[in-house]
This record gives sequence, C-alpha cells and structure tokens, in this order.
Amino acid sequence: MAIDAGRERAPYASHPRHSRGRRVVEPESAVRNVFRRDCDRIIHSTAFRRLKHKTQVFVFHEGDHYRTRLTHTLEVTQIARSLARALGLDEDLAEALALAHDLGHPPFGHVGELALAQSLAEAGGFDHNIQALKVVTALERRYAAFDGLNLTWETLDGLIKHNGPLTDRMGAPLERYRKNGVPESARRFAADFEITLWTHTSAEGQAAAVADDIAYDAHDLDDGLRAGLFRLDEVREVPLLAAILDEIAREYPHLEPVRRGHELVRRIITRMIEDVTVASDARLSALAPASPEAVRQAGATLVTFSEEMAASDRAIKAFLMPHMYRHPRVLTVMEAARGVVRDLFRHYSSHHECLPADWGRGLVDADEATRARRIGDFIAGMTDNFALTEHARYFDSTPELR
Repeated sequence: MAIDAGRERAPYASHPRHSRGRRVVEPESAVRNVFRRDCDRIIHSTAFRRLKHKTQVFVFHEGDHYRTRLTHTLEVTQIARSLARALGLDEDLAEALALAHDLGHPPFGHVGELALAQSLAEAGGFDHNIQALKVVTALERRYAAFDGLNLTWETLDGLIKHNGPLTDRMGAPLERYRKNGVPESARRFAADFEITLWTHTSAEGQAAAVADDIAYDAHDLDDGLRAGLFRLDEVREVPLLAAILDEIAREYPHLEPVRRGHELVRRIITRMIEDVTVASDARLSALAPASPEAVRQAGATLVTFSEEMAASDRAIKAFLMPHMYRHPRVLTVMEAARGVVRDLFRHYSSHHECLPADWGRGLVDADEATRARRIGDFIAGMTDNFALTEHARYFDSTPELR
C-alpha cells in the first residue's frame, strides 16, 4: 500500500498557532513554533538524558545492543512522526509527546515502578505517567522564570492521557485506576491546568500512544531473540508473525537466522504503521471531526489499530509475557533490582542526611507523606547505575544484576 508522505494538514490536526498556550507566558520564538520548542526543551532536559541508563527490559550492562529507555523513546518518536505525517497531523506535537512519555520511569523499569508504588502506598502511590508530568512541570529546574519546562497545554494534555481518559464523565476511575483510584496529584494537576480527565487526547497524542505499542512489540521481540530467550520458530505461535516469516522464507529462502529476525521486526513495524494509518483514516473520515477538540470529545480512540491488528498486538504481548517478561533469567535480575529500590527508600527514610542538600532541605519539619514523596522523586530520577552506586554506599551486599 502507498502512503501519501506529503499529505496536507487535516482540519482536526493540532496547530501551533492555535495552542492554548503555556502556564507562564513567554515571548514567542522567531524561528520555532510552540510545539517545536516543546520538543527541544524535552531533548535538552536532564530527565531525557538519564533515559540512556534506565532499563527497558535488560539492565544497562547486560549488553550494548539491548534497548534502554532512551532508544525505546527514539523508536517511539520515529513511529509517531511517521503516523502523524501519514494522517496529516502535527508532527512536532506527536514528537513532543513521544519524547516525553517515559520521562517519569524510575530505574529498573517496571519493577522499579512497582517497588516505589509499594513504598509510597501511604503517600499516594507511584505512577510513571503522573511522574512524567511532575518532571516537566516541577522537578526540572533549568529556567530562571519557572520550575519545570513550561510546556504547552496540548503536550501536557497528551502526557496525562497517554493511556487514554483517566475517568468517565462522572469522574469514576477507568482502566488502570479502577482499583486504587486516580492519584490525587493527577486530579490536582488537571484542575490547575484546566485539563478534563474524561475526554480523549488529541490525534497526535493518540498517535504517540499507539506508536509506543508498536515499538514495544517490535523491539522486545528483537531483544528477546538477541538474548536467546526464545527462538524464531517459537514466535510462530502468533499467526501474524508466522505469516510474515513465511513471506520472508518465500522471498529469501537462504537468509541466515539473525537477518531473518531483523527482517521480521522491520516488517512488523511497517505492517503496523500501515494498519494504523488505514484504520485511523477510515475512522476519522467517517466522523469528520472539524477540530482537535472534536477528536477529544469523540468518546473513542480514533488513531489506533484495526480490530484485526489489535488482536495481533494482544497476541504478541501474550507471547512475550511468559517468554520474555516472566522468563526466569529476567525475573531473577528484576527481583534483585526491586530490592535495590526498596532498600534505598527505607534508607533515605531513616537517614535524610544522606540525601543531597537540595533534596533534604526542609524534610525534618515536613509531614510523613511529604517526606516520602520527596524521597520517591529522588529515587525515580536515578539511573540504574546511580541506584546501584548509591546502594553500594550504604549496604554491604549489592547485586550485580546479571
């Protein structure tokens, strides 16, 4: 299928000239629009650089070729821009949302998040999407006039709704927030920035979210094959992957296994991008939204997989769960990593003096929840190697995580 690479801006695309603006008013740039400035501010942030040494699935020193949070983020960004270009959306806003979507991840990936969520259970818990908002609105301190990055309303709206609406119209929590409720920090943030939690985000935000899924499927298959956690013949459990492998075998019958794996990953990405483009175009054409706000009010995700590809996406994730994420080798390393985060939280809770001066300032007189959240913010900003270095300073035995 051919995709129009030069498609003109759609009426429902976000437009930088019509942005709802920034919380702190700033002079406009003479050479960059507001969404481009958001991209640039994220790229130059400390939190973005730290993604280089934060776990995706394999901790940083297991090998030079496995994905980190940074390489994952760059792959999501490439896919999001491709989707935005094909659908006539704003590429800069899609890029900004892809670049920022994982800024709130703590060290050691999802097990680090779980350890912090448990440690902060009495202080509001921990959610990496909400933490990303905290990073870009408060924790980054690079500018003279404000804390955070002072990003546009559209970027903040897309970040908080990266996984879709947080509540229904009546305020009842949805999806991942059903069990414990929407964090109070998210509700306060939404109220402060006049963001509705029950609507969807922009088409650009939806493109960044599905790009995240595409990147996960493709690069986790690639990393799992590289690590020897499963073989090419095993991925045939997934019908889409079996069909692609058969296609490759017909075209290149003598291709060596490593290249066959790379070709599989390349074709998965292409197939999924094309599917999202066609399916989303059909939905958008049928609804004919006249503005970005009409997309937000649509009551459903418009930029996403077809039903058939959504089933394949679920099948790939179902394959990866036992073969990769719960593989004994991965679980052993991740359980040790979770212990590192728990140990650090307990240590800093009892020894505030071990925190850097700017993090420990005022904690003696703060209430328990404030102290816990401050410590959580400090740990969440750590890279894998810094967390291990800190652990070695205070504990006699630090795992090697291999």
